[in-house]
Amino acid sequence: MWGAVVVGVGTAGWVRIRDMLVPLPGSPAANLSVKGFISRRSLDPHQGVGQISAEEAISREDIHVAFVCTENLLHEHNVRTFLQAGKHVCVEYPMTMSCGAAVELWDLAQEKGVILHEEHIELLTEDFKALKREVQGKILQDGTLHFTGGALKPGFGFAAFSGVARLTWLVELFGELSVTAATMEEDSDNHYSKMTAKLLTSDNRPLTWIEERGPGLPRSKNINFHFDSCTLTQIPPAPRGDVGLFMQDLVHFSAKLAGQVSAEQLHKEKTRVLHCLELAERIQQLALK
Repeated sequence: MWGAVVVGVGTAGWVRIRDMLVPLPGSPAANLSVKGFISRRSLDPHQGVGQISAEEAISREDIHVAFVCTENLLHEHNVRTFLQAGKHVCVEYPMTMSCGAAVELWDLAQEKGVILHEEHIELLTEDFKALKREVQGKILQDGTLHFTGGALKPGFGFAAFSGVARLTWLVELFGELSVTAATMEEDSDNHYSKMTAKLLTSDNRPLTWIEERGPGLPRSKNINFHFDSCTLTQIPPAPRGDVGLFMQDLVHFSAKLAGQVSAEQLHKEKTRVLHCLELAERIQQLALK
């Protein structure tokens, strides 16, 4: 069994606790046992799981794993703290606000002989899987991915990092990308922002990524992908899967702990995560010039 602590108990943190208490039967996640949660607030026990301090979690020998579910700006510090203590870490995206810091964390994980895993449930959705099937084998001419959503609370960082899930979609669909330009429009009085990034595929096909947030904006992804044979303007509708997204991620992380994920797959994930963080950093540099 791997004893686990959840750091930060917003929506994602509570879901992590719930999924560990009732894991997918027969999966490696059944070997996780939640020992407590850490919060800056003083909270009552939740579903029989009590609050503990970070110091206790770090020192306890029956805690082997930390789930980092705090605000984005606190991810790096928490990941580093638990890696230093020799604990495996699963962190919500993005793990850091710079590519260099992420490389440091991965080097630290390797040095300590532990697993570092960045959650990407957006790749596990049925609609993304359907879109990937639709795109497969087609030759991109140009495309746009426009995300809209409500205003973010403080602590989530620059839009290219808080929205790295959309960037990850584009990298998974079209391969390695480069950044050619980026702009940021902001109206802080009205909590509105709009980031536009111009990207190129390795075949020099242009992609535009727009991340637009403000009060009242619907949470949606709009696509317009032009291929040699057709144009896709809608994400293919797909029924929801039987297993929840966070549970799927929990099973995948647990499989890594159990040594059931190949070195090739681990390297592929690490390469993709670092590439997306590098792109996000470059977008931020260009947009804030």
